[in-house]
Amino acid sequence: MAEGRAGSGRWVRLRIGGDIVTGSRLPSLGPRGEGWFVAQLGMFVVIFAAAGLGPDWGGGARLAALGAGAVLAVLGGLLAVWGLADLRENLTPFPRPLSGGHMIESGSYGLVRHPIYGGLVIGAAGWGLATASLAALAATLVLLAFFDLKSRREEAWLADQYDGYDAYRSRTRRMLPWVY
Repeated sequence: MAEGRAGSGRWVRLRIGGDIVTGSRLPSLGPRGEGWFVAQLGMFVVIFAAAGLGPDWGGGARLAALGAGAVLAVLGGLLAVWGLADLRENLTPFPRPLSGGHMIESGSYGLVRHPIYGGLVIGAAGWGLATASLAALAATLVLLAFFDLKSRREEAWLADQYDGYDAYRSRTRRMLPWVY
């Protein structure tokens, strides 16, 4: 096995017979990445349930957090829905892109490479603030780290499928507009 780098990701090259097979070090978790999707659903349950542990602060801070949380939840929801709408026929719940699909670089995808993930993270942060839940906010940080890994797995597949993906990746933020 020989190791090399392609773009900004790490790759493993295997020679099987006469063919060289490349892929990300992150696991596929199924042919389409089904395991990534199932884990994502579990994380949403944890974030939602964490708010039931009770508010961790009150008073004026609680009111301010409720307002900021509501704004973040709405903005996150709008970004995620915009990303869903921009994908149209390319939409799949799994990280492996559909065969025969096409690369999208406009709309929300001109702002960030993964607007749905970013919108969900922003919305989860809003939920944590609105419910005054430190546990939900901590789980949101875990969600951000999870989506970072999932997006890296997805981007390995996208770079394999679309010739222009590396150039797009170099000029567009990953998930959070103007931040990351």
